[in-house]
Amino acid sequence: MFKESLEKYGSLNALASRKNGKWEKITFSEYYCFSRKAAKSFLKLGLERFHSVAILGFNSPEWFISAVGAVFAGGIVTGIYTTNSPEACHYIAYDSKTNIMVVENRKQLDKIMQIWNRLPHLKAVVLYKDSVLERHPNLYTMEEFLKLGDDISDATLDDIINSQKPNQCCVLIYTSGTTGKPKGAMLSHDNITWTSAHCSRAGDMQPAEVQQESIVSYLPLSHIAAQIYDLWTGIKWGEQVYFAEPDALKGSLINTLKEVQPTSHMGVPRVWEKIMEKLKDASAQSGFVKKKMLSWAMSVSLERNLNCSSSSDLKQFWTRLADYLVLAKIRSALGFSSCQKHFCGAAPLNTETLYFFLGLNITLYEAYGMSETTGPHCLSGPYNYRQRSCGKPVPGCRVKLVNEDTEGNGEICFWGRTVFMGYLNMEDKTKEAFDEDGWLHSGDLGKLDKDGFLYVTGRIKDLIITAGGENVPPIPIEDAVKKELPIVSNAMVIGDKKKFLSMLLTLKCILDPDTSDPTDILTEQARDFCQKIGSKATTVSEIVATRDQAIYQAIQEGINKVNMNATNRVHCIQKWIVLPRDFSISGGELGKTCCFFLKQSFSI
Repeated sequence: MFKESLEKYGSLNALASRKNGKWEKITFSEYYCFSRKAAKSFLKLGLERFHSVAILGFNSPEWFISAVGAVFAGGIVTGIYTTNSPEACHYIAYDSKTNIMVVENRKQLDKIMQIWNRLPHLKAVVLYKDSVLERHPNLYTMEEFLKLGDDISDATLDDIINSQKPNQCCVLIYTSGTTGKPKGAMLSHDNITWTSAHCSRAGDMQPAEVQQESIVSYLPLSHIAAQIYDLWTGIKWGEQVYFAEPDALKGSLINTLKEVQPTSHMGVPRVWEKIMEKLKDASAQSGFVKKKMLSWAMSVSLERNLNCSSSSDLKQFWTRLADYLVLAKIRSALGFSSCQKHFCGAAPLNTETLYFFLGLNITLYEAYGMSETTGPHCLSGPYNYRQRSCGKPVPGCRVKLVNEDTEGNGEICFWGRTVFMGYLNMEDKTKEAFDEDGWLHSGDLGKLDKDGFLYVTGRIKDLIITAGGENVPPIPIEDAVKKELPIVSNAMVIGDKKKFLSMLLTLKCILDPDTSDPTDILTEQARDFCQKIGSKATTVSEIVATRDQAIYQAIQEGINKVNMNATNRVHCIQKWIVLPRDFSISGGELGKTCCFFLKQSFSI
């Protein structure tokens, strides 16, 4: 795949990173040469076939070069979350038989130094950003590392490359492990190359000979969504990848987007939600005229996007005017002036966020898949879109529903060349994942409409079974409450084996910029909600301590509205409580890996 791209895109810029305030770029030819040098150095350090090169660091050219070099050398790429503890790093490195660990800085190096003596397969560590303060055997800087393999011949490396087969593993993606130990999903060369080629085109990503796509890499590459979108698809279609700063999700991403002006952008729901919340906060603080102008422009745009087939010439005129006067300026402020495609994946997108961005004339194209399907198995795009749907299966892939209920909800199952090889060292878990006909079971519930568009409606494990035996999917109820009550941050339905449903609510509050933990101070949007209903509250604690009458009454009225639209009485919320603190990783309500994105503090 890389060789094909090299012939077509060799002279084009491939990777761009900021060094001393300036963008440094390397071409695809240089990228390929660096990757070969890395491969030779891995071989020199003793990388064994089907053993791992684990990468622990923020997105960078070194991350990409190490990943490609590991595959060229016959190894397996294994990304590790930068938020992982030393013990979590140990589990992955031990399980994957890591031979070489590539780490970003001294903070990550310290984790590895604590566990190195318990990693029998680890032969060397490469540090790619900071300098080495204290010399250790088999510890190298990136500059030193790239020179190690100078005496390895091209013929030796080519023999290893040519000996590899499409059905052999080249990437490991470790799942969250929220219900047990993390599982290493084995992805083959064919999984990676086929998905890069076909899934991206289903989303209308263009090859560079038509238009060179520019993207910003900022989501963790240890997650399949970012790895397939940024790294492998970037190689396949000759994309120019700009690397954001490590503090991207704490404020600098917008600056990078404004500078780069990407043609395509991918974010998880929490990123889009944070952008929405910050824009709402900014609007709440603006003057009366600006606030009214924005409200008018967004309402006109939303109506047009929801009813695009039935708009009159006059309505189309107002839509164009609203976009010209207001919305285009907001998109420019976000860095999306040139962005043609906005993708969302890795978790469900709520209706409030979807409609907010439609109001900005930004359509969020949802993707759906798993680590076990090399990322997207179903995808929306400019020519394949339906609201609230995650699109259709990528051409060449199939989806079926099993055990459908009376409303058409069934478990989503996958078949196709995106489907993984199995879990590393977990044959029993692999057998559990597949049925006897070879279909991969997702554990997700979904519906298919008559045109083949897929709608994800929940998780089988999330289903609440009441004391009366009724099945209740909680996510639609939770989303409805959050849509009705913009002060609510998290809503959680409780009711398994209970006579009725209850709900835990948390309120939107400002996050600590250093720890990303929730503070007691309400967000601007939440304070605006309080003022509108006659409350002067500014903190969560005073609302909970006094059971603020105006706010509690507004919450009850919102829940009453949700209950009025419930499928039946069993789906109604009978009791609720406001918790004194929002959900967090430090509080133990959110899992560390699977909820990585929820942890991020995003500011504009």
